[in-house]
Amino acid sequence: MLNLRIEDKNPHLKDELHEIMVENKDIFQSVLNGEDEYVDSLGWFSVEKWASREEVRKLKKLAAHIRENADAFVIIGVGGSNNAARAVIEALQTDDKVKIIYMGNTLSPYELTKALKELEGKSVYIDCIAKNFETLEPGASFRVLRKFLSDKYQEKANERIIATGTKGSALEKLCEEQGYTFLEFPEDVGGRFSAMTAVGLLPMAVAGIDIEKLVLGASDMQKYLTSGEIAGNPAYQYACLRNLYYKKGYKIEMLASFEPQFRWFYKWWIQLFGESEGKDNKGLFPSAGDFCEELHAMGQYIQDGTPLLFETFLDVQEKNSSLDPAPDKVSDGFDYLNGKEFWEINKASFHATVKAHREKLPCLILEVENLDAYAFGELFYFFLFSCYASARILGVNPFDQPGVEAYKKWMFEALGKDRKIS
Repeated sequence: MLNLRIEDKNPHLKDELHEIMVENKDIFQSVLNGEDEYVDSLGWFSVEKWASREEVRKLKKLAAHIRENADAFVIIGVGGSNNAARAVIEALQTDDKVKIIYMGNTLSPYELTKALKELEGKSVYIDCIAKNFETLEPGASFRVLRKFLSDKYQEKANERIIATGTKGSALEKLCEEQGYTFLEFPEDVGGRFSAMTAVGLLPMAVAGIDIEKLVLGASDMQKYLTSGEIAGNPAYQYACLRNLYYKKGYKIEMLASFEPQFRWFYKWWIQLFGESEGKDNKGLFPSAGDFCEELHAMGQYIQDGTPLLFETFLDVQEKNSSLDPAPDKVSDGFDYLNGKEFWEINKASFHATVKAHREKLPCLILEVENLDAYAFGELFYFFLFSCYASARILGVNPFDQPGVEAYKKWMFEALGKDRKIS
């Protein structure tokens, strides 16, 4: 189970944390009970609702069919429609049975053309993931890929098209008309909260990820966090700490790790907190640091720059691989590494970084037992729960995104969406 550790030189932090946790206990209880105000957005709260044994069995069956017949599987989606799946696939996919390709996340003709070239000579299936089928990026890519499949497979193309949208949407209607396979994007689950639904689970399963194990991790975390105990609830502690540091003047939270497998998880996390809390001129700015790669650039700023941020580290506890930088006949000045594995060296770098950074700023460490599907399920639910609680403590609606809708308005106007086509 995940464990939250705090590295903060403030001698009064324990008392301050206790105070803010008690102060917001009613919010915590409301989160546990499910608030009527947000009932239409809480479908994710119970993992079982959209990731039941039967639903997982159905998705695994479809994924097995695709894996048997496809060389490439295209996920057409942007933001919450693909971030969770990509986070897990990029971290855990170990076979090359099916190549996962991402479209619908850019309008760049260069990138779209590049993706199409990757599909040449391959057996292709696609999944267009669009909750209400109004977002420009996946809609435009879906057009391109439908033509690609039609040219390649003619009347058989519709057998290779899956679409994931809400019941009654234009996307479902399109599936009925064209004979595409339709999967439900739950109406009561926002995109950034959709990891444990068909949105995230089907692509993961196509990539060979054990989605049963992933769902179990999320389900176990749900049971742990909803037991009703405030004092020992790490997600609630984390939510309160974020708000405590925000009140102290910190403007940025950086999620970091020394495991590059988390590289795409950062993007999921950034969207989750950025889109959920960045409202009413409030909220921490979510950022990420991919260490060691970015340690020299960001480490310098963290150590000596403007004190704007605190850090949250993901630290994997169990060794995930072995590699020994064994000495050779070359005198290179690195003999102090003799007898050490890269696991030990990487851990030394992590601990040294925390030791240095905690002198300047608070460091939170979320200890992850292992880096597998179960752990990703745990992490997804931990952050979903804590984000809900954190946004409520902050005093904003965790589930809307008025800023996103604002840019869409101007974009649609620029493209003439509502003008009549003659």
